[in-house]
Amino acid sequence: MKSVLLFLLLVSGFVFHGQGQVVKKGAFATATIKTPTVQCSDCKDRIEKYLSREDGITKVVVDYKRKITKVTYLTDRTTIENIKTAIANAGYDADDVSADTEAYKKLPNCCKKPEDGGGPVKKN
Repeated sequence: MKSVLLFLLLVSGFVFHGQGQVVKKGAFATATIKTPTVQCSDCKDRIEKYLSREDGITKVVVDYKRKITKVTYLTDRTTIENIKTAIANAGYDADDVSADTEAYKKLPNCCKKPEDGGGPVKKN
C-alpha cells in the first residue's frame, strides 16, 4: 500500500512539474518588404546577418534581383515597423523607412546607390 501511494505521489509530481515547463509560443507572421537599395550579394548577406541578430526574427531571405526581403518573425516579440527600422539601421531603405544616413555612409561602394557613385562592379 505504501509503495502504491509513493508511486502515485511520484507520478503526480512529474505531471505537475511538466505542466510548469509549458512555453507559450507566439504566432508567426511573414512580411515582404520592398528594399529598393539592395543591389548585390554583399547587400543580401549584410541584411540577413543584421536581421538574424534581432529578437523575434526566425528567417530572413533577401532577393536582391527583385529588391524584396521576406522576413518570418514572432508577432509577440517584434513588429513589422521594428523590422523596417532594423533594415534602415543597416543602411538600406525599407518600404517607407529611409536608410539611416550614418549607416549608409559606412556601406561599401558597391552597396551604395548609383546616383551616389555606387552600384555593383561591372565585369568586362
